Amino acid sequence: MDVLDSYSGHADPGGPATRRDLGALSVTKVSVGPMDNNAYLLVCRATNEALLIDAANEPERLADLIGAGDGRPELRLVVTTHRHQDHWQALGAVAGMFETEQIAHPADAAELPVPVDVLVEHGDRIAFGEIELDVIHLRGHTPGSIALLYRGDERPHLFTGDSLFPGGPGKTAGPPEFTSLMDDLEARVFGELPDATWVYPGHGDDTTLGQERPSLPEWRARGW
Repeated sequence: MDVLDSYSGHADPGGPATRRDLGALSVTKVSVGPMDNNAYLLVCRATNEALLIDAANEPERLADLIGAGDGRPELRLVVTTHRHQDHWQALGAVAGMFETEQIAHPADAAELPVPVDVLVEHGDRIAFGEIELDVIHLRGHTPGSIALLYRGDERPHLFTGDSLFPGGPGKTAGPPEFTSLMDDLEARVFGELPDATWVYPGHGDDTTLGQERPSLPEWRARGW
């Protein structure tokens, strides 16, 4: 697979991956499957240990992204951001190929196609190599939707699954779920993190909290 080092936050379905260097961590984004799902490969630069966020589809392309040979990253962990099928269709194959540990929130874990090895709650941390990610539980898109936060750069980096996109929160099943998601986004994301925070969503292009923050009242008024 071609990997571009000119990271823009956009990845074309079926196209090359794009990689950015955050010093201690590299982040590579690739779009897979018919629903333009984003998968993110995070590699600790010091140890070459890696974590994959959402083994969504096309396991062969994900394996190609990780590469072959002695220098390839050691994929140890796969985090599934939530239970929806388009985010885990390659999970079984990737877990089998790389003998990874699977991580998810307990409220969604039973819906995944393979057993979850590590259950994480709001406030937990996930470590690989010298990298740590904070777990943020965002209740609403699904009961167990989580985001992952990396604080080791000059700006925070937030992987939101389907809970936050450019233009609004992810789809919810009804008004109570919408209110829950908006409450969590306002309290746990926008209320805690600066405008410079880079947002990596589960589909489509990246954004920042600063770009989205002015629209919070509009999202709330728009409702479910």
